[in-house]
Amino acid sequence: MTGTVDLDGLDRAIIGALVDDARATYADIGHQVGLSASAVKRRVDRLRETGAITGFTARIEPRALGWTTEAYVELFCRGKTSPAEIGVAVARHPEVISACTVTGEADALLHIRATDMRHVEQLIERIAAEPFVVRTKSAVVLTRLVNGSPQIG
Repeated sequence: MTGTVDLDGLDRAIIGALVDDARATYADIGHQVGLSASAVKRRVDRLRETGAITGFTARIEPRALGWTTEAYVELFCRGKTSPAEIGVAVARHPEVISACTVTGEADALLHIRATDMRHVEQLIERIAAEPFVVRTKSAVVLTRLVNGSPQIG
């Protein structure tokens, strides 16, 4: 995708329907938004081609996998460690469910899930052992207050 994609109200409604249920049929979505199944398919194909829709995934309940402990870990890196270098290193750990560079003192912020506190500790130790990591700072999630995808408006 190169730049912003112009989305009309129907595109937004289709995306909203897919966010609610990515397995919905084109006919089901068409019924919701007032289009035929073939018109929905054409729009979804266009949204995929332009990069507005980047893929379809399954949302897994982490508890089903036994990953009941969640934390955020700030990484403080030495020198001019590139975001690409950080990304490659943390992507090796399946417990890291998202990672981003951030403003402020930390160089990156990791969102992790683990089976328990010992698992969190072991993961942080493995990440801290990366040659570019100077130190880490972590916060364990106690209660998730909001959980979900952004609303399409």
